[in-house]
Amino acid sequence: MSLEIASLCKSFPKDDPAGTVEVLSDISLTIEAGSFVSIIGPSGCGKSTLLRLIAGLATPTSGSIDLDGVRISGVSEKTGFVFQSYALFPWLNVADNIAFPLAMKNASKQQRRARALDYVERFGLRGFEGSFPAELSGGMQQRVAIARSLIDNAEVLLMDEPFGALDSQTRSRMQQFLLEVWQQTRCTVLLITHNIDEAVFLGQRVVCLTQRPARVGDDILIESPYPRDVTSDEFNVYRRRVLKFLDREHAAGLRDKPPC
Repeated sequence: MSLEIASLCKSFPKDDPAGTVEVLSDISLTIEAGSFVSIIGPSGCGKSTLLRLIAGLATPTSGSIDLDGVRISGVSEKTGFVFQSYALFPWLNVADNIAFPLAMKNASKQQRRARALDYVERFGLRGFEGSFPAELSGGMQQRVAIARSLIDNAEVLLMDEPFGALDSQTRSRMQQFLLEVWQQTRCTVLLITHNIDEAVFLGQRVVCLTQRPARVGDDILIESPYPRDVTSDEFNVYRRRVLKFLDREHAAGLRDKPPC
């Protein structure tokens, strides 16, 4: 599904009732259906806030977000959200965690079981359908979280630093896994990451947000075909462009920081 973000702004009240903190300022983006977009920017610039607005978990101060031409005004069944912390229910096994969205819609036990086991098979979790989250590795827990986000036919997958807690080898495997899932489902993916290599390796575009209040500072089209070679000269051209942007924003943040 396509997303149209127009003149989006978001502010939060400060401790002082008379003041506000502006987090997002005049963000406009068009995201085509079935595309994979990485979002990167300085820590605390508002990336997670942007994703929460798209998910319908918060409301804009001004501006709009349309999903296939329909204004987002609350949580939509068409979007799935994957968190860094996995957010699995520790008292449910793998199959029941995956099937949870269907249980919330009162699907029959047989339907839930059949759909969940299909995802167990597709996501390489066979043999662990009866296991509980504490018995799984971090990578396996994140597979369960992604499956749960997709089982209700979500067409937009929102991912907030989903691999940040994983070791480098597991993270690399999960990046490959996510690409395979996207290529199979062709859902629209928005991925927040602090990792430059991950942003360039996965995204068809890398949207770079500025220091708070966040604006779109750069929107980089990654024209390298998949699979991408992170050691290639072409990859490093994109990597350096993102790195230079972040370095400029870091320097700007230091200039704007008030003296002690």
